[in-house]
Amino acid sequence: MSRSIACIDYRDGKIFIAKRQMTGDMGGRWEFPGGKIEEGEDLVTAVVREMQEEFGVTVSVGRKITSGTFMHKEKPCTLDVLEVSFPHDGVEKPFTLTEHTDYKWADINEIPQLNFVDSDLSVYDAVKKWCQNEK
Repeated sequence: MSRSIACIDYRDGKIFIAKRQMTGDMGGRWEFPGGKIEEGEDLVTAVVREMQEEFGVTVSVGRKITSGTFMHKEKPCTLDVLEVSFPHDGVEKPFTLTEHTDYKWADINEIPQLNFVDSDLSVYDAVKKWCQNEK
């Protein structure tokens, strides 16, 4: 079974989300940033690598928020959701985007109205509950 990660930075009542490039199965859709865990990687190593590759920053990794499973191309996948902290908010000093066309800090309640990837929607309720407890 393949494993992926989703990274959650929640601050000042907003959650960080990113819009995927137009290519691929989920092109043009919003997501909690993350990606596939490579062979031999642990969760922390995968998170740090993915955020460096996708946004050009080194994040601090917190605790695991939840896990879920979803189907991708008729194969089951595990999605581990972890708390992260970006070194800055990407507003005054923009992130370097390699896999996304846009990013923003969104209200957690806005997520269902956005064109969000299915795998992340499968863990949305748990992420929302976690964010509400973090206030």
